[in-house]
Amino acid sequence: MRFTLNGETRDASSPPMSRLLDVLREEFGLTGTKEGCGEGECGACTVLVDGAPVCSCLVPLVQVEAASVQTIEGLGDDHPLQHEFMNEVGAQCGICTPGMIMAALSLDEHPTLDDIKVALAGNLCRCTGYAAIYRAIMKAKSQ
Repeated sequence: MRFTLNGETRDASSPPMSRLLDVLREEFGLTGTKEGCGEGECGACTVLVDGAPVCSCLVPLVQVEAASVQTIEGLGDDHPLQHEFMNEVGAQCGICTPGMIMAALSLDEHPTLDDIKVALAGNLCRCTGYAAIYRAIMKAKSQ
């Protein structure tokens, strides 16, 4: 199965019906994508497929053949969303953070609070409450 992963063409040897989440973590060693619930309910495993946020625990590998997949590792170390999550204390345990950041990438510049709430509706956090997360996204998207 061939697809683009964080800008590089990659071949996966996992069975076609393997969960994308497992392929990313186990075959490619990209452990930034987290498994929270394994049922598409929490958003911790959110990645971008052709620019759209998806729960990688629900996506079979075969579905990303010839597609572009971006994970949190594909952002590098200097993305404004990552910095603002830290500055605003929007991250505590870190399980939900990569999925929140990936979902927030789908937002346009200068989103409203309602835009952010809609974009992150499928992402759950048990630690911080959402105020710090929303502030971090507002600041990062306004830069």
